Amino acid sequence: MSTFAAADGTLLAYHEIGEGYPLVCLPGGAMRASAYLGDLGGLSAQRRLVRLDLRGTGDSAVPADPATYRCDRQVDDVDALRAQIGLDQIDLLGHSAGAALAILYATRHPERVGRLVLVTPTPRVVGVEVSDSDRRELVELRRGEPWFPEAYAAFERIWSGEATMADWDAITPFVYGHWDDATRAVAEREQAESSEEAAKAYYGPGAFDPAAVREALTRLDAPVLLLSGGYDVQLPPKCAAQYADLFPRAELATLPLAGHFPWLDDPEWFVSTVTAFPR
Repeated sequence: MSTFAAADGTLLAYHEIGEGYPLVCLPGGAMRASAYLGDLGGLSAQRRLVRLDLRGTGDSAVPADPATYRCDRQVDDVDALRAQIGLDQIDLLGHSAGAALAILYATRHPERVGRLVLVTPTPRVVGVEVSDSDRRELVELRRGEPWFPEAYAAFERIWSGEATMADWDAITPFVYGHWDDATRAVAEREQAESSEEAAKAYYGPGAFDPAAVREALTRLDAPVLLLSGGYDVQLPPKCAAQYADLFPRAELATLPLAGHFPWLDDPEWFVSTVTAFPR
């Protein structure tokens, strides 16, 4: 673990794993410690992963001002990390909610992004709409799973507006391409690895204007790789295709049987796909 001071004095931590040209990795959650990314299915054998613990998560300090948890306010933290590792331009990977931060960084500092890798990115930052029918279509694909009846019933209550907190927990298996002891362990660690206060502020009012973000992306020259999962209820494949179309230079790769964490579902595919995306 290494540390550096953000512009406001908050001490931020980052973790370096592997060898090769650095790939700065921004975790999702929102606001989950970067530990859950691990070595991204073995990608550290090809790239030096620089995992940032966002402020108030993991080994990073809690900021004096909670308003700085808002994702647009953390763009400066990413740029401070870039300066810390001594690069004029960085390759940047964002997972899920971390992709919102990666995109905001790319729109503010396009000249400082060499390559942009978006792993099952959040659609809200660019205003791509995901409907209940889009999600229902994917949910139905899992009907043969042993956990399906209970999880599906919970989804039905969510769609009808009658959900309880227990229902949101019950649909967790749909987030993963396969539900076994390994993925169950990842899910069980989420609460301990996350900051509820920070997560509530991350998408706070004024964080971004999706229309303005979309317009800015039309001027982004950096090549973009968008990875999606064929089972991902948070960004269904057809919505991922709409997302990729927002960039001038984007490549879309979809792993058919993957969920929201594709490096867990097929590490070999994940590593080979990211590695094949040229620098």
